[in-house]
Amino acid sequence: MTSMPEKSTPPRRLTPEELQRQRKRSIAIAAVLFALVTIFYVLTIAKLGPQILNRPL
Repeated sequence: MTSMPEKSTPPRRLTPEELQRQRKRSIAIAAVLFALVTIFYVLTIAKLGPQILNRPL
């Protein structure tokens, strides 16, 4: 196999508008992940039921 030489080009600077969109997108993704974790946690506790507290140690 032959490997192609990598061209190293510096990353371009993002405009302030692009940075703002990127930040909003990151916040939206974080909010969705937090919501999913919360939903899974609540569903797990609900599925286990209140008897989980009355178990022998």
